[in-house]
Parts: sequence; structure tokens; C-alpha cells
Amino acid sequence: MSSRPAWVKRGLRNCPVCAGRSMGTPKPRILPWLVSQLDLGQLKGVAWLDESRTRFRIPWKHGLRQDAQMADFGIFQAWAEASGAYTPGKDKPDLSTWKRNFRSALNRKEVLRLADDRSKDPFDPHKVYEFVTPGARDFVHLDTSPDTNGKSSLSDPQEDLRELLDDMVLEPLTNEGSSDLAIASDHSQRLLSPNVNNFPNPAPQENPLRQLLAEEQWEFEVTAFYRGRQVFQQTLFCPGGLRLVGSTADNTTLSGQPVTLPDPEGFLTDKLAREYVRHVLKGLGKGLALWRAGQCLWAQRLGHSHSFWALGEELLPDSGRGPDGEVPKDQDGGVFDLRPFVTDLIAFMEGSGHSPRYTLWFCVGESWPQDQPWVKRLVMVKVVPTCLKGLLEMAREGGASSLRTVDLHISNSQPISLTSDQYKACLQELVEDMDFQTTGDACAPLGCYQ
Repeated sequence: MSSRPAWVKRGLRNCPVCAGRSMGTPKPRILPWLVSQLDLGQLKGVAWLDESRTRFRIPWKHGLRQDAQMADFGIFQAWAEASGAYTPGKDKPDLSTWKRNFRSALNRKEVLRLADDRSKDPFDPHKVYEFVTPGARDFVHLDTSPDTNGKSSLSDPQEDLRELLDDMVLEPLTNEGSSDLAIASDHSQRLLSPNVNNFPNPAPQENPLRQLLAEEQWEFEVTAFYRGRQVFQQTLFCPGGLRLVGSTADNTTLSGQPVTLPDPEGFLTDKLAREYVRHVLKGLGKGLALWRAGQCLWAQRLGHSHSFWALGEELLPDSGRGPDGEVPKDQDGGVFDLRPFVTDLIAFMEGSGHSPRYTLWFCVGESWPQDQPWVKRLVMVKVVPTCLKGLLEMAREGGASSLRTVDLHISNSQPISLTSDQYKACLQELVEDMDFQTTGDACAPLGCYQ
């Protein structure tokens, strides 16, 4: 008795090449084979795009999309069977390998080129290929360039990695026949099984949240307020961190990207308040520096204006209590540790009701507005690490029966899709990774301003 779910078995049975390649039948060349499939028009989404039949489209749906079905991978399965790489009933389905081998085989053909990559289109993901010269399709039977052997191929390693991440094997998450799909922990070995009990939802072998600890840049959203009025907002990646300054002329040779707060003219009608704000901005001197090292964020005051900080809500600071600390002058001071945030995030997912805080508020030039309206303070600056905001939003969405997607907002990162159970497992693994590090290693300051 086959263990494949009904939708997979239907896809295998209805595939135009479901009989595979019989013993002794020579393996077809991919270009003449592909042209014949295009001419037949029996595979979903595989079609010519012009009357001269030089441009054609191939469906290229992300393997983790909830609306993914076996028919979306029909062309890749068909070539796997035609080339002898896959025999239904004998071999295990391996969608990502089918897709990668198909792409690699096409990439080796000099008469063909990728004309338009629309694989990220949210409604109709596909790729458009075209023959490089008119009439080339009529001579594909004369092609002598090597195809892949159906089991391995030479290709672009970066493209292979992206395909590997995008196209993991699909398995139903809930009931049999459900269209919801999840990542199999070993995508090259798992069968597409309808039994959820046999296939729990583990995290991917490579924890994508480890990127948070990598030497990549975090994205920060910086918002400034003068007397409670928003006067500035900018979202930026910051190599070496950022420095809040009152003038771009101050020490531009220092590390950290300068973030220049605007002059109060035009924002405040009170002339005396404008002068006080200018005095605070001038006192910033070389800047109020903020940067990341390991799992921690660090701050340092490089000018004369004292600054106090606290973790608060994103919409407003918690003025009902004192600050968490004062930013030290000319020495490093820790202002955020990722580990307790992740620990609280796990507890939040388990029903603690306590939402972890990630928003840093700085009161510049004055004492913290404890038990006082924060809108009376001359200069308040809010800094949001957008990666942490995304993590919390994903936790709030919840729902173990469907995939959730989060953009880590880290340089060179791609959005990741996980179920609730997978997400929590990744968070727990991240905590364990940080536990293995000593405090000094995990939160060692850069010391770049000393």
C-alpha cells in the first residue's frame, strides 16, 4: 500500500510521462523533449508566449507556498521521469532536486537564455526563457551540448543554495488532503506522507534565526521627537552602528553611520524651546553611539549631553518608572541583550501574556521623565531594531496549522517561512546557542570609540 497522500498519487497518475522511461529506452535530450512538451500543452503553466514559439514560460512556485500543489511541479517531475532520475513507486519524490536538475540542464544550453525571472511574483511565479536566435528551436534536435545525468549537475552554487532554501519537500500540516505545507527536516529523504503523527514539524536543519548572531547588519528605525512632536524618522542599515549627532561636520571619520537630528526651526513655535533644543544637539558632539556586538546592543556617549535610556513600548516610553540606565561617557554600556528577549518571546508564545520589549528610548540632555509627561522633554529618540519587531509580530500571529513569514531585516537576508512549532523550536535552539557562549564572548563590545 502506497503511503503517498491522494493529491500526490493523483499528480503522479495524471502526469503526461507518468509511465516513466522504460528499460532500454534512450534518455531524451532536454531541448527537443521540452519543445515537445510545450507543443503538447498538457503541463500546467508550461506554454509558448509568442506565435514564433521562441519564448516560453515555466511555472516556478516557491515550495513553501500554502497554495502549492503537485501540478505546479509537473514539468520538473516529468523531466525527472523522462531522464530516468525518478521512477514512480520505486524512488522517493524529491521536488527540490527535480527542480534544480531541470534548471541546471537548461542553463547548460547556449541556444537558450533566461529572459525574465518572475519566480518571486506573489500571484503567478514563473520564469521566461527564450531561444537566443530566431529559428533555434527548429534545430534543437541537433544540440550536442551535454545534459545532466538526471542525478547530479554542474550549476551555480549560489543559485543551488537559493533553490535548496526555497524548494524544500512539502508535507501536509494538518488533515489528509490539506493544502497547507511544511518543511521536512531532511528534504532529500522524506516521503510526502499524509500522517502528521509520523512527521512532526521540526525546525529546518539550518536554523535561519542564527543570522541574528551573524556579522551582518541589523536594520534600525530611528525616530526623533522634540517636545513630543515627531521631527525625524529614518530606517537604515548601519555598518559599525550609528551615531546620533547634531551636525554632520562633527567627526565624520569616526566609525558608525551619522544620523543627523534636524534643527528645531519649523518644528517648535516656542523660541526659548528651540534654543534649548539647539543647545542639546550641540552637546551631542561626536554623537550618541549605538552598535551591535554578538547578541547585545551597546551605547556610548561621546559628547557632553547626558543621555538616559530605557526599554519601552514602541508607541511611547514607560515614564511611570525610572530609566534602565544612563549611557556612559567614553565607555561601552550594554543596553539590550538578545537572550532574555528570545526567552520572553518563547514564554509569550506559550501563553505568558507578557510581550517582550525591544524598543530603545533615549532621553537626551535631560533626566528621564519619571512620573512626568515624556512629551515635555526637549529631545527623545526612539530606536527600533526591526528584526526584533518582526519576530514579535510573527509570534503574535501564531497558528501551528499554517506557515508564517518574517523578514529579519538583516543585510543580505531573505524572508523565512516557518510554522508556529518550527518557529518556537528555532527560538529555543537560538537560546541554547547563546547559552554555550560565555558572557564575555556573547556580548563583547567593539570598543571602536575608545
